[in-house]
Amino acid sequence: MSDRHGTIHWTELATRDIEGAERYFGALCGWTFDKMKTADGGTYTIAMQGDRAICGLFDMTGVPQMAGLPAHWSTYIAVDDVDAAVAATRAGAGRVLRNPWDVAQVGRCAIVADPGGAAVGLITPVTETAE
Repeated sequence: MSDRHGTIHWTELATRDIEGAERYFGALCGWTFDKMKTADGGTYTIAMQGDRAICGLFDMTGVPQMAGLPAHWSTYIAVDDVDAAVAATRAGAGRVLRNPWDVAQVGRCAIVADPGGAAVGLITPVTETAE
């Protein structure tokens, strides 16, 4: 996971079968799984390889925006400023599929499509500051 502009920051699986995904990827990749509560009371799963976070998994069941979508993987590219990247997408050849939104303690995200129509997430990660 990298916070540097233009690098892959995070990948996550949206699925309706978390337990099946955990069994499959646990056996295939040797991943273990940590659960964390989300701000809306849901659960987000972090796939781990040793002490390294590999990717996330979440249950898309009951998420209205995902009702008609198949299970899928999403990749997020780190950018210095999501809002500026969305403005550049609108001004250029891409399309904005989901306007920017904030994820507490994670960062500011958006979903865009490149000129060929391929969707990708953008994220300006929260940076830790010394207290």
